Formats: sequence, structure tokens, C-alpha cells
Amino acid sequence: MKFIYFSLVLFLLFSMSACTRSYICQCKISYKGQPGLPDTTIHEYDIKDSKENAKTLCESNSGNYNNNGISSVEDCKLF
Repeated sequence: MKFIYFSLVLFLLFSMSACTRSYICQCKISYKGQPGLPDTTIHEYDIKDSKENAKTLCESNSGNYNNNGISSVEDCKLF
């Protein structure tokens, strides 16, 4: 009987952890508006979550920003 409970607990632990994986969020940032701005840069960071949550978190960093005549575009995608 103990073996059945132990097996059930192990099965539940493995099934819950299978939904969570490590993904890479890659953000490409480009600048324009003035001379001498940096080239396009790419930043990567890890997200450990379900695929849907990781995609939402990653893509929420995307956007267009404007500050003192310098515009930057940040485009983030999940890999």
C-alpha cells in the first residue's frame, strides 16, 4: 500500500513539473534619431515557466520608446 502512495506522489510531482520549462527570451533593441547611437543590440535571458506564461512575460517587454529625440524599438521573442 505504501508503494502505491509513493508511486502516486512521484507521478504527481513529475506531471506538475513537466509543465514548467526553461525558455530563452531574446530582445533586439535598435536606436535611431541622432548620430553616434549604438548599433542594434541583442539581450537574452532565461524564463522558467509554462510556455504560455513565458511567452506573455517575454513579449510584454517589447515596445517603442522615445526620449529626447532618441527613439528605441525593443522586439522580444521567446525561443
